[in-house]
This record gives sequence, structure tokens and C-alpha cells, in this order.
Amino acid sequence: MKRIKTLKLNYEFKNVFNKGKFYIGNQIIVYIMKNRLNENRLGIAISTKIGKAHIRNRVKRVIRAAYQNNIKNTLQGYDIVIIWNKKADVIDLSYQIINKDMEKIFLNSGIKK
Repeated sequence: MKRIKTLKLNYEFKNVFNKGKFYIGNQIIVYIMKNRLNENRLGIAISTKIGKAHIRNRVKRVIRAAYQNNIKNTLQGYDIVIIWNKKADVIDLSYQIINKDMEKIFLNSGIKK
């Protein structure tokens, strides 16, 4: 499996939040912004209010798996930040729902071919 490039620094996340467009799904909210690189970079921001560490880590694992599945036919050169929708309960965490949300959001935003 190819390694995912990630956003790591606070100002990178802030740039995407302030300048990017956002799309809301059932369980996730995705911010997307064009970057000057020739590759996509992923950032995952999960609030501590969602739950304890093992719950937040599971959410991040499922989001990364869905991203790996959806990245195959996407355009390159975007910064993507994914956050958990506060209105969705973590107990209802489902790979299938997140995968469908991400696929629908990527189609609506125009980055999926």
C-alpha cells in the first residue's frame, strides 16, 4: 500500500479551514483546498470531546481506510482535512457509511474522476 502524505502543522490545518471549501456528510465533514504540490495531503482532526483515546484512534483508522479506498481515481494536488461530525454518534461508527460519505463528497467537489 502506498504511504499517505499528511498535514502535520497547525498552520496547514488553519489554511485549509479558512480558505478551503467544506462538504458535510452523515458522519464526516471534509474541507478541501487546492495546493501547489502534485499530490494530495490528508489531515484528520478528531476532537477530544468525541471520546477517549482508543475511540478517537478507531475513528482515525476507519477514516484512513476509507480514504485509501477512495483515493484511486481522484485528481492530485489537494489538501484534504476530515473531521468527525459532532451530530453523529461514535457508537454508530461504520466503515460503509464513511466510505459512502467520502465517495459522495469527492464526487460533489469534483476531485473524483
